[in-house]
Amino acid sequence: MTAHTDLSALVPAGARPPDRRRKAAMIVQLLLSEGRQVSLSTLPDEMQLQLTREIGHLSSIDRATLHAVVEEFAEALENLALAGPGGIGAALDALEGKLSPTAAARLREEASGGDPWKQVLALTADELLAPMQAETAEVAAVIMSKLPTAKAAQVMALLPGDRARRIAYAISRTAEVTPQAVDRIGSAIARQYASGAAAAFAQPPTARVGAILNSSQQATRDALLAALDEEDRDFADGVRKSIFTFPDIPDRLVPMDTAKILREVDNADLVLALAHAMASDGPAAGTAEFILGNISSRMAENLREEIAEKGKVRRTDGEEAQATIVAAVRRLAETGEIQLVADDEEDE
Repeated sequence: MTAHTDLSALVPAGARPPDRRRKAAMIVQLLLSEGRQVSLSTLPDEMQLQLTREIGHLSSIDRATLHAVVEEFAEALENLALAGPGGIGAALDALEGKLSPTAAARLREEASGGDPWKQVLALTADELLAPMQAETAEVAAVIMSKLPTAKAAQVMALLPGDRARRIAYAISRTAEVTPQAVDRIGSAIARQYASGAAAAFAQPPTARVGAILNSSQQATRDALLAALDEEDRDFADGVRKSIFTFPDIPDRLVPMDTAKILREVDNADLVLALAHAMASDGPAAGTAEFILGNISSRMAENLREEIAEKGKVRRTDGEEAQATIVAAVRRLAETGEIQLVADDEEDE
């Protein structure tokens, strides 16, 4: 019997032989009658509708006709040597990591039917957190407005309170946003966050500027942050959260990790950094006391003697030595040898 067996001899005179749609309905009904689990949700909606209607129109089927249809179906399965994944989306999932980022991005856009927002809306709440924090409040407000209410609430709950308030207020200014602007935002967000395309820089803009300012002198850092406040306060706040300086050590470093940090710092740099800090009236003096208070009393006493002997330290030398300590803290944090206290834990 071939895959397209002629069933006309099994059909009463004057009756129409079953077509492919009717045969499919017979097979599904047979499986259902035997208590088998049948999943049709992967079929196109129109095909599901047609199949359901055909099942509804089935009447009594004689044994010979059903047997012939089942045999034809079984033979078709035996002749099936290979099945495709079922659409571009499934093919992309199967080829994950095997395509270039550019090709994958173009294919995902094609799979979305040309609507980039389909890709954006498919992101999880955790994945949406990146654009909601990195983009301007106005762009984040557009994204939030496009999200289903339940997912928008999830994303809002993950955001820091101040950022969530800015985005909520920015939503009030989206009434005049044009459909063209929304499309452009969707395309940009999909390319950067939903397509898996390789980014030109490993770190987000706030982290890159923060890393530069970590190694800058205090006066330069303060001047640039003040200028950023005038240009884009959200971005400036993000940069501040990325900055880790000498005065931040007491708030971010676990006290028991102090000794690990000092083992990474040359003693001469340590004395210079502490001497400069203790001669100031600012928060750096508190960091010096934090360090001295979390090491052995003998080591702290020796350092205090060396600091007294050192006398006044030039500002540039002191800040450079403090940057060496900060670099050691960040290095050990990046390698996982220590864990810094997160900013949100400080706020609680």
